[in-house]
Parts: sequence; C-alpha cells; structure tokens
Amino acid sequence: MKLAIVGATGLVGTEVLKVLAERQFPLTELLPVASAKSVGQLVEFEGKKYPVVSMDDAIAARPDIAIFSAGGSVSKEHAPRFAAVGTTVIDNSSAWRMDPTKKLVVPELNADTLTADDKIIANPNCSTIQMVVALNELHKAYKVRRIVVSTYQSVTGTGKKAVDQLMEERAGHTASNPAYPHPIDLNVLPHIDVFEPNGYTKEELKMVNETRKIMGDEGIRVTATCVRIPVMGGHSEAVNVEFEKEFDLADVREILANTAGVELVDDPSTNTYPMPKDSHGKDAVLVGRLRRDETQPKTLNMWIVADNLRKGAATNAVQIAEYLLEKLVPVAG
Repeated sequence: MKLAIVGATGLVGTEVLKVLAERQFPLTELLPVASAKSVGQLVEFEGKKYPVVSMDDAIAARPDIAIFSAGGSVSKEHAPRFAAVGTTVIDNSSAWRMDPTKKLVVPELNADTLTADDKIIANPNCSTIQMVVALNELHKAYKVRRIVVSTYQSVTGTGKKAVDQLMEERAGHTASNPAYPHPIDLNVLPHIDVFEPNGYTKEELKMVNETRKIMGDEGIRVTATCVRIPVMGGHSEAVNVEFEKEFDLADVREILANTAGVELVDDPSTNTYPMPKDSHGKDAVLVGRLRRDETQPKTLNMWIVADNLRKGAATNAVQIAEYLLEKLVPVAG
C-alpha cells in the first residue's frame, strides 16, 4: 500500500499523518508531498523521517491512494494527474464536492456508493460532515424537512495563518500577516469564505448544497449562518431541525446514542454538554442540548461539536482510505 499525502506539512496533512499512525493504517510506502520550497524537508511518521517529494515524483511513483489537503487549485490541477496513473484520490478541498460525476463521502452515511471507477473522491466541508453524521439516523427515522444551522468555527479551519493571527493578538500585538479582515481575538466574525451575490458566504452555501448531496435528498431545505470564533480547534453548531414525522425525545436520545460516529453528551443537571475543548483529538461527533423547539411541532434543537481537523477533515479522509483498502483498491505487487 503506497500512500501519498499532498499537503503533508500543513495543519490537515499533519493531522492525517497522526490519524494514520493511530489507526495503524497498513501502508508500506509513504510519499509526503508539499510545495516546491518544502521538497527535501523531513516529515516524521511512526518514528521514521521521510523527505518531502515533488508532485511529479509522487505521480511517477504511482501510489495506490493519494490524500489531498493542499487547497482547491492544487486539487483541480493535480488530482486528475494522479487519477490518470491509476491512483485513487481522496480530496479535502472544495474543488470536486459539487461535481456531479464525483462522490461526496462520509463513510458512516454513503461509503457503499463507491466503486473501483471512482478515482477522485471528495471529502465534504468540515461543518457539513459533523452535522450530517449527527442527523443521518434521525433522518431515516423521522425524515428531515428543514435545517436552520448557525456555526461557531475554530480558527484552525482557516489554517496556520489564522492560528498565528489569533496568538499574536492574544499576546497583545497587531497581527503581522492577518488571515482575516478584522481582529479575531475577543471578537466574532460572521464571515467564512467569500460573500456571494445573494449575501451568503461560500461556506454557508457549502452546507446547503453538500448536505443535500450527501444525504441524497434534494428536498431538504437548509439555511446557514457561519461564524468564526477565537477558539483553537473544534467547530460547534446550533442546529434547529424540522422533521416530517413526530418524534419522542427519549427515542431521539436512543437513536443518537446508537449512531455510528456520535457521542451523546447531554446532561444539563450536571452542566454536561459538548464543548470544543472536549472534542480535541477525538473522532466522535459530540451531540447535546437536545430539546424540543416549543414554537412549532416536529422540530428539535441540538448542539453539535467536533474536532474540525479530525472528523471534519483528516479522520474522514482516512476512513475513506480504509474503506477503499478493505473493499476496492487492488494493492500493487
């Protein structure tokens, strides 16, 4: 099993390496790939050091799987080149998510739609992943009609530049190379990605469109407000979901407690509810604050938290790779 990690030196790429080691992914050869200026730099994996290689050298090596975490433009240019030599690409960017010829995969929901012909597989947006994992079994039981979601997203979702901005501001300095148009420390920005002509941001529209595609239901109505907060790791979401069928709150709890990938964290009597700091290093999606919306029938309020670098990106990609290894990819040699 020859595996390439494109963007191996970035926040998500580093997390991918960590998750691969934790889950004992059975690779036999690792090809860390990064920008030209990083070629030759050493990346550590399971106690060994591997030199970063160029994109061309990685493609020439014909890896079985390539996990991309290097941004949309890199994916658009180079993912097809890997696919052309027989590599199966798992892409973390937004480049392929809404391409009708590409699968958008959360393994707990729809890995079984993958075939050996799927050479470029899209990893969904971090905020979308945690929401659909929490809602999938409830959708099967009650049928989701409408979702109103407000997100509270960590600076790690933007990358190292944003982390540096937060830490410089927290130390009392003006950020030397800010990632955001305003300060983020002691502030909240209702602005993630670029604004579209309809007033929504790309991040908000990703949640709308990706949710429908992953859950296989174009009839689900989704409206989102995505907000950046000064938190280091872990995205949170307030979700108001209207169902077609009536539900019993005790049954909702039982369904969530038995949902793959979900950890129910919900005991207001002991101030127990999901928080970003408790999601760090976890692959589970934490769900709590379950309560009826008392203003209209068949509607549930819930609070969903996950480590955006793990289940929101790295872990989901590695889980797809595990599925491919088990079901689909013939390993060379």
